[in-house]
Amino acid sequence: MKFGKVDHPEQISHTLPEDHPGTESVLQRSNKNDVLKIYVGLPNWNRTKLKGFYPRGTKDELSYYATQFNAIELNATFYRIFPAEQFSDWYDKTPIDFKFFPKLYQEISHWKRLKGTGAIVEHFINNAANLKEKLGTVFLQMPGNFTPRDFNTVVNFVEEWPIDIPLAIEFRHSDWFNNKGIAEALYQLFERNNVSNVIVDTPGRRDLLHMRLTNTTTFVRFVAANHEIDYKRLDEWVVRLNQWKSKGIKEIDFLIHQNIKKDVPLLSAYLIKKMNHNLGCKLEVPGNDQ
Repeated sequence: MKFGKVDHPEQISHTLPEDHPGTESVLQRSNKNDVLKIYVGLPNWNRTKLKGFYPRGTKDELSYYATQFNAIELNATFYRIFPAEQFSDWYDKTPIDFKFFPKLYQEISHWKRLKGTGAIVEHFINNAANLKEKLGTVFLQMPGNFTPRDFNTVVNFVEEWPIDIPLAIEFRHSDWFNNKGIAEALYQLFERNNVSNVIVDTPGRRDLLHMRLTNTTTFVRFVAANHEIDYKRLDEWVVRLNQWKSKGIKEIDFLIHQNIKKDVPLLSAYLIKKMNHNLGCKLEVPGNDQ
C-alpha cells in the first residue's frame, strides 16, 4: 500500500490526535454488556506478497493464514466480483470464528462513483453472502478526488445499503473531515445508518486521522512506514483502543498493511501480543508455530 508513503517517517509526528468529541457520545450509548470482539489481519494471503510467512511445503495459503490470523482485509474483491462458489470455498477453508472484510468492487467506488450501482452492489453482496457468519464489515474506499460536492450521492448510497450488512466507508479527500459543517453532516449520516467511519493511519496523510467513531465498531487501516517508529505507533493504538474498550467499544477491526520480509518481525505479532496483554484478549500470535 503506497498511499501516504514518505521517505523519512521519523521526521513526522505520529502521535494520535485526541478523540473527536462525538466519539465519546457514540460510545456512551453502547450496550455495556456486549462482549468485545477483536479482529486483526492483513490485506491478502498471497504467498508472493508475504515472503517468509509460509512454512516450506504449505499447500493451501488461506488455510494456513487462518491458523495465524482471525481476519483478512479481502482486497482482491476490489478488482473483481468473485463467483459465489469462490466465497463458499473460502468459507470452508477457515475456522468458525474467522472474519472476511471484503473491499467493494472498484466499479462501484471508482468507475461509477456510487451512481447507478444498485445492481452491482446487489450482485456483490449476493455472492459475498456465501461467507455466511464469516462475512464481516464490507468496506467502501473512495478515490482521493471524490469530494463533498457529491455528498448527496453518498447519502443515497448509504440509505439504500442493506441494513443487515455492516458497512464502513473510507474517504481520502480531506474536505470530508476538515470542513466542520460537511464533517458533522457526514458523521450524523453514518450514525443514523450504523456505518463505520474508517480510520486510516498512514505516515504521509495525517490530515485524514479524524478519530471520529460513528458506531461501536472501530475499523482501522494501519499503513506501516517500514521503520522502527511503527512499533511506537502501535503502542499508541493499544492505549487508545483500551480507552475505547473501557468506554464501550464492541468491535475492533485492525488491518495492517506492511511489506513483510523473512528477517523482520511481523508488526501484527507485536500488536497482537500487546493487545492480549493490555486488552485481555487471547488472539493467536502469528509465527508462534515456526
